[in-house]
Amino acid sequence: MRRLTFLLRPSWLILAVVVAGFAYMCFTVLAPWQLGKNTETEHRNQLIADSVRADPVDVVSVLDDSDPEAHNEWRRVNASGTFVPDSTVLVRLRHLNGAPGYAVLSAFRLEDGRELLVDRGLVAGVEGTSKPPPVAEPPAGPQRIEGRIRVSEGVSPDRVPLTEDGFRQVYSIDTGQAAQVMALSLTPIPTGERGGYLQLSEGQPAAFSPVPLPQLDAGPYLSYGLQWLAFGIMAPLGLGYFVYAEMRERRREKAGRTEAPAAPKATATEPAEPAPPTTASRLADRYGRR
Repeated sequence: MRRLTFLLRPSWLILAVVVAGFAYMCFTVLAPWQLGKNTETEHRNQLIADSVRADPVDVVSVLDDSDPEAHNEWRRVNASGTFVPDSTVLVRLRHLNGAPGYAVLSAFRLEDGRELLVDRGLVAGVEGTSKPPPVAEPPAGPQRIEGRIRVSEGVSPDRVPLTEDGFRQVYSIDTGQAAQVMALSLTPIPTGERGGYLQLSEGQPAAFSPVPLPQLDAGPYLSYGLQWLAFGIMAPLGLGYFVYAEMRERRREKAGRTEAPAAPKATATEPAEPAPPTTASRLADRYGRR
């Protein structure tokens, strides 16, 4: 045990604490974070792939579903009814083909009287600026539309709705906030999370440039998660290697002192050879002098 007393030095204690903390973070925070994102991405990709293959269903059946936790995002649905006049709201800070743009929201009243929030797509700013272009009102009269269910984005408390350039504007697509801005009783579509809305598909009545579907790519999250697990394993192994290397170096120094011949006495005409470095001086060189 005396061979390990050097581990009680402050430098070794600090190193051990840092390594232990790093390994703990790798196993409990960093790796689960990346692996969780990989699981979420795979689940999203599966929902999108399933929605592409499946035929659209009537949105009324989704609204009447008794399971409020049903995962309906990306599901294709159709709806019959009319667009609510003067319900247009723009969503700021969007982009279309790399230029500033807006998402256009409107309300859609179903035949049974319930009203849904509809994302009609994207429009570009005027000549690449952040000023919104003229936005046509949706067509009047009965319509049958098709789209995908999306989850509300939520709202930021420091970004309040405003009226600018003749349009009511918000910073995110959220059914609750849109209901307040439009002064309507919008019905959230069950999504298992926040209440959802309907995103129009390409070619539908009143649709602008559609929001593109995400790439069906799992991304680098799995490899990142495995890397953090590897780092969590390698850090304690690295510390163990340094401990072993230190013990080996100390054994070599001890063996060298034992086998070294006695130094001859200096004569009056011959200066004495310098004494070999002591253990204290070697440790001071390795760990630093106080």
